[in-house]
Amino acid sequence: MAEKLGLEGKLYRNTGTYENPNWVAMNNVKDVTLTLEKGEADVTTRANAGWRANVGTLKEATVEFEMIWDTADLGFKAIQEAWFDDESIELAIMDGPITESGSQGLRATFSVISFSRKEPLEEAMTVEVTLKPAYSTHAPSWMKVT
Repeated sequence: MAEKLGLEGKLYRNTGTYENPNWVAMNNVKDVTLTLEKGEADVTTRANAGWRANVGTLKEATVEFEMIWDTADLGFKAIQEAWFDDESIELAIMDGPITESGSQGLRATFSVISFSRKEPLEEAMTVEVTLKPAYSTHAPSWMKVT
């Protein structure tokens, strides 16, 4: 297994249904961060010889990325509309092409939590986006292409 570069990662949105997805690459993104964490519960006992013991509890996911402010871009429009209309959006955050065997990543229905525009004087106008899993009939899952 060789190392993966960040530019090999792909962000896809589903324009189909959950059962019959139509994955469309979102190319107007940069610096994607997928954070996966768990809550924790203390299970320390006297048998731990003075060491605190913990077990993971509920899983959490956060996806953060930046997009060029391009109102003609369909991916941008989908994120913007999801934020303004309080709708969810299904995405797959993959480490390679979604059609390539061995690619893997998180598939989930997300709420757009943050949609913050930046207007630097000497750079392109951008939007910083934060997503978290939404209420859905399908729980987030780790997707592996076979």
